[in-house]
Amino acid sequence: MDCFLRKIYREQGTSKKQVIHRGNKLNFKVTNPISPEKVEIFKSMENWASENVLTLLKPVEKSWQPKDLLPDPTSEEFIEQIQELRERTQEIPDDYLVSLVGNMITEEALPTYQSHFSTMDVFGDSGCSGTSPWAIWIRGWSAEENRHGDLLNKYLYLTGRVDMKQIEKTIHYLIGRGMDVGIGTNPYLLVIYTSIQERATAMAHGNTGNLAMRYGDKHLAKICGTISSDEKRHEAAYTKIAKKLFELDPSETMMALAQICSREKLIFPSHLMYDGEDNDLFTSYSRVSTRIGVYTMAHYIETLEHFVDEWNLEKLTTISSEGRQAQDFVCGLAQRLRMFQERAEERILASHTNGFSWIFNKDIVV
Repeated sequence: MDCFLRKIYREQGTSKKQVIHRGNKLNFKVTNPISPEKVEIFKSMENWASENVLTLLKPVEKSWQPKDLLPDPTSEEFIEQIQELRERTQEIPDDYLVSLVGNMITEEALPTYQSHFSTMDVFGDSGCSGTSPWAIWIRGWSAEENRHGDLLNKYLYLTGRVDMKQIEKTIHYLIGRGMDVGIGTNPYLLVIYTSIQERATAMAHGNTGNLAMRYGDKHLAKICGTISSDEKRHEAAYTKIAKKLFELDPSETMMALAQICSREKLIFPSHLMYDGEDNDLFTSYSRVSTRIGVYTMAHYIETLEHFVDEWNLEKLTTISSEGRQAQDFVCGLAQRLRMFQERAEERILASHTNGFSWIFNKDIVV
């Protein structure tokens, strides 16, 4: 999907740092790091966060765990359960497995994501023992997310359809390489980016589940649906935080949203993935996911339209002139992208093949 954005922005004459707005080039850029006044805004939200964000975490004792959705090693039918799992997955296409593995690896890079949040002063968790609502949220969110990679990893291991050594190397490389999605230490950018990313992830897991059902693996469909449900709840939390920021500091928040949306591509957190062989692994995996319908340009456009409505962006009035320019850009972006979507998709989906080490170097159309 990021390939679509890059081509579409280029057709509009858009550079990486600039967007076209009524014939003028504008920079949408917020301060990095933020000023002390902005830090105070987040501190002022702490009681609100306790009442509106922390409530979206589930108690551990009421949460699902990976074991609940995997063969039970204590059962006398354990071997039979594994055999049934392997039989169910034999008809799953290789390109689906590539997409599923990429989704799982993205989830497994969780240590990087938590570290990024914790290092931001406004969240007060640099020692991973903070007591502010923000610090509690970060750790609780990370703990819930941690189950996703664990579950998918074990399921893929049991299928026997993938090269786990290459997958494990990719996870190792990715965590070691870290992440740079262009948000620096600005929490406005982080909240906006994560709202969009959580929605994208919920869509991707949901669509992956729908495909699993089509291929005859109802149990894998349930797994993907369970993970998607978690992501939707997390999306709701970050969406609430962003909505509150739009109330308290609409201009800065609008500028942050425009900065995220004005890039040539939506930078995904696992964009630095590498398996020791393919330097363009993320691009190839993304193209496969796009081609089979896991996450496409249409999904990104729907996401933009959703947040314009959810955050009531068209009706914001108490914003600066720069904020109004950002508002015009964001509110009209989905329509502009849709104009270029079909043509860009036709070019991107012009097929060639690429070997993936994750599935024993089989060639897949990308």
